[in-house]
Amino acid sequence: MVPKKESLIKKAEQATGLSDFGDEWFFPNIDVFIESLNSQARLSSEGYYGAEQMIIGALVNRLRHKNLIKMNPQILDETVDVKAVLTGLPRTGSTMLHRMLASAPELTSVKWFEAQNYTPLENEDYNDPTPRKDIAKDILNFMLKKIPELMSIHPMDIDQADEEVIILGQLFSSSMLESTYFVPDYANWLTNQNPGKSYSDLIEILQSLQWQDPSRKNKSWILKTPGHLMSLGAVVKYFPGAKIIMTHRDPVSTVPSYCSMESTLYKMNTDIISDFEIGNYWLDRLSEWLNNFIEVRNSIPDDRFIDINYLDLVEAPEKIGTQVLKSIHINDDILTKEMMENWIKANKRENRQKHNYKLSDYGLTRESISNKFKDYIEKYL
Repeated sequence: MVPKKESLIKKAEQATGLSDFGDEWFFPNIDVFIESLNSQARLSSEGYYGAEQMIIGALVNRLRHKNLIKMNPQILDETVDVKAVLTGLPRTGSTMLHRMLASAPELTSVKWFEAQNYTPLENEDYNDPTPRKDIAKDILNFMLKKIPELMSIHPMDIDQADEEVIILGQLFSSSMLESTYFVPDYANWLTNQNPGKSYSDLIEILQSLQWQDPSRKNKSWILKTPGHLMSLGAVVKYFPGAKIIMTHRDPVSTVPSYCSMESTLYKMNTDIISDFEIGNYWLDRLSEWLNNFIEVRNSIPDDRFIDINYLDLVEAPEKIGTQVLKSIHINDDILTKEMMENWIKANKRENRQKHNYKLSDYGLTRESISNKFKDYIEKYL
């Protein structure tokens, strides 16, 4: 069993010598998450240990972050300019588009190693995050040892742009947790919570990352995660100057692809959950994400959005990238185009093993998916 929150808080405090978590708004989230872990996730002994360490690690990050701001209050003077927020169903090309755009000289994004530890470690030089990079390498190597096929599904690099969903997950307020552990009760509960506090804290963490890295001076941020589908209202409110870029692909392709990814991730923590359970859960859950998004989107001016078709993106990535940069008022000069071209050449799909999956593996059919996403398909595809 994963221990109660109080004992994990104590371990985090002992590990850091700190006790100030700031606003403890996310504590109830931990309670619900732990309850769902113990009642639904069917964790292995290794899975229980990993979940406990993940919670402690998130609490340690929070303590260090709040202490960093206490010691350096000028962090809160940083102006975070978010130019764009990418979202869409998983497996729609958003990672490719995000990383390609983030290679532009005027843009920046959260890097994978930063998402794991968004605050410098004790005695770490702010200008040299090598200790955090070393930890990130160890985490990634462990993941790839457990699930070597992961790189063919979702390529990762500790220095590449990645999702702030990992940071929000450490605030127990994102889709990261339900994507790592089978916790339907927690996921349903989170859907009905106000995400405002998590986005407010995310901005504060972006301020810190910007302050830590002088190379980000005068750069704008580009964010990305499919999980923003659940929180569009908060995205629009907390990033009022940002365009919302939505990638679109036929759910008949995306849903089984994501189920394959989830099956792989869940197997890090349990081998009891069946692929049919995964297919049934994520078919409904992804539909819920999308329905929530569309309901809110219908109340927002259409000029806030940029819609990108996956097939167009794969066919002409540089062309799409240039169009997006113009739409968010970022220079598309020769250097920018060259950097995007270099990223595309270095990250071709054919450089990775093929991602193999079948609808039937997850109890899905073309008809069941098409019917579930009928309105979305008709409107956007």
